[in-house]
Amino acid sequence: MKMVSKQDLKNILGQIPLTAEAYWYLRQPGKPITPEFTLDQLERSLPIWREQIINARSSQNTIPASQNRSQKRVFLFGTLRYWIEHASLLGMALAGYGHSVTFSYLPYARWQVPIDSFNLRRQNLYAEGVLGKGSPLIKVVPLLNHGNARRIPSELVNLVDLVSLRDTQYTLQVEEVSQESDLYKLRSQRNCAAACSAFFYLRRHKPDVVILPNGTILEFGILYQVARFLDIPVVTYEFGEQRDRIWIAQNSEVMRQQTDDLWQARKHHELTQEQQNQVQKLFASRQRGSLWENFSRRWQGMPSEGGEQVRQTLGLDHRPVILLATNVIGDSLTLGRQVFSDSMTEWLERTIKFFSSHPEVQLVARIHPGELVTKGPSVAQVIQKTLPSIPENIHLVPADARVNTYDIVEIADLGLVYTTTVGMEMAMSGIPVIVVGNTHYRNKGFTLDPETWQDYFELLTLTLLNPIQYRLSQEQVAQAWNYAYRFFFEYPHPYPWHLLHMWKDLETWPFSRVLADKGLSIYQKSFSYLVGEPVIW
Repeated sequence: MKMVSKQDLKNILGQIPLTAEAYWYLRQPGKPITPEFTLDQLERSLPIWREQIINARSSQNTIPASQNRSQKRVFLFGTLRYWIEHASLLGMALAGYGHSVTFSYLPYARWQVPIDSFNLRRQNLYAEGVLGKGSPLIKVVPLLNHGNARRIPSELVNLVDLVSLRDTQYTLQVEEVSQESDLYKLRSQRNCAAACSAFFYLRRHKPDVVILPNGTILEFGILYQVARFLDIPVVTYEFGEQRDRIWIAQNSEVMRQQTDDLWQARKHHELTQEQQNQVQKLFASRQRGSLWENFSRRWQGMPSEGGEQVRQTLGLDHRPVILLATNVIGDSLTLGRQVFSDSMTEWLERTIKFFSSHPEVQLVARIHPGELVTKGPSVAQVIQKTLPSIPENIHLVPADARVNTYDIVEIADLGLVYTTTVGMEMAMSGIPVIVVGNTHYRNKGFTLDPETWQDYFELLTLTLLNPIQYRLSQEQVAQAWNYAYRFFFEYPHPYPWHLLHMWKDLETWPFSRVLADKGLSIYQKSFSYLVGEPVIW
């Protein structure tokens, strides 16, 4: 007789109503199921936040009367431990501003690893118990519990498939993935379940606004697509390298970094001397590979050594130099950004083949240093697979090369980019840049922006014949600097709690301070944008 394993037993019990719940209540009430999904700090903090907010709301001068008149019914969603912590913090803040907040969640610890129904339901109860400590300021809705639509529209099914594809690409950091893979099937199953639950709940309750982290991948992407399909206003948000700042997008995916409205409002405004100095100092710090002010990321591992030194280091002669600055494959800033190529990989392959037959110029492919902290294949592998024997005019600069990218920029005659910010910075140096992916600075007046493969190769051919003719004018360079200032210093909004530094930031900005006069003067507009009030640039 075959013995039933403990996991088999969990799988069986997970299908029987109330078994997981009864086990949890009897054996481990209030305790986490796994260290990966431990909400101890949140559990201790919610009562403190609640008390601070109630005290602030009782103050006559804390929340303006106008805020109460514009109260909204907010639906806020989180999954994964760190996003649940951060989104619950946001939900409590919005309650402090007088909004009616429903916080919904899915109790997953990891997006790429299966979990049986028995343990998932136990984690669901645990999270519900922790989040309930924010009551009555937030209403907790475990999405796992709240019904499923029997069928969702076919258009929505197609969008679920798209998100599942992106999830798989993002996780594996490759662009070509199999829908028969275990990972794709896992993401598809979870995304379908989330879509059915969200469609059922949101169609019935129709909140005034849905607020989501990211909005492109995982269940965040699913909730975004469902809300947009139901014509419910959606706000997505994310965090970059700046502390005390947040990216916000209304009715769009925040990782697409839509800056059109900002640029339309600002492009004819010349930078003041103070603004010019600010962006120059930031650019200089990026070139040197040093930290600057509230930016917590170093863009280069090596300090600048100068253009002529890098020319010697890479063995370059005085033929024209074309800098191809790559992205990390599968990064969320590249997924779905095709303009005319099927993918970033296809663009790389066709571009490398083009330059293999143009020995009159030198192509330097700078592999993104971010590959050092990722697990996917390197762009170098794509290039080496495309050209097993790399011609002498093509130079690969690996991710770990002790070379500063900005030294290559100094000697470049032309830049080629997909979505990397290096393209904008080359334009700031007067270098003509061909932008292939749908990035935020494309079509802003200082880059070359082909719409088809024919346009692309014609541009390449013409610029290689006479790169100097395509150098940017003084007006275009000024526009590039103007745009860079707007992107780095105006596009991110003030926000007290960065995702990566949330608990530390709370020491500086507790609710008692955020909801007092000082905090309101700095952050009130950002919180209004998060609930869908029009952004005023």
